[in-house]
Amino acid sequence: MFRRISLLCLILGLLVSGCAPVISQHIRQQVSPDLHFRDVVKDPDFYRGKMVIWSGVIVKSENLRDGTLIEVLQKPVDSVGRPLDIDKSEGRFLGMYPGYLDTAIYSKNRLITVAGRVKEKRVLPLGEIEYSYPLITVEEIYLWKPARDYRGDYPYWWYYPHWWRYPYWHPFY
Repeated sequence: MFRRISLLCLILGLLVSGCAPVISQHIRQQVSPDLHFRDVVKDPDFYRGKMVIWSGVIVKSENLRDGTLIEVLQKPVDSVGRPLDIDKSEGRFLGMYPGYLDTAIYSKNRLITVAGRVKEKRVLPLGEIEYSYPLITVEEIYLWKPARDYRGDYPYWWYYPHWWRYPYWHPFY
């Protein structure tokens, strides 16, 4: 009886921990639910000091004297907070991480979620235009593992019933 209860508690604990958010509870409590990315992009100076959690795709990252600067293309998120792979975005933002991050790991096209405080508006060149980025000082960062593509793992015939495969479909069988 004790073993069954222990096993049930272990399974329940694993299920609950598998759905844990990637940003800590302490940070998530400081985020205002009515603060949206599009509002901060319009006037970052008005929201200076506010805690935000944003996700997206890394455009580029570089190490500077102050830390690692990450340029991110904002993306909407799914139910667990992972950035969606869709062609929709409300703009770009910059995240300044106060320490060193290896830019080979935090590289282009990786999915990321950052939490931090809005610091200022920074205007930098983007192609031939000047783009206004909201800059946040990163307090927590989460780099998502690349999604696995299962299409190439098994041959296509693996999923068909056995009579569908050779030699059963052959006309002389």
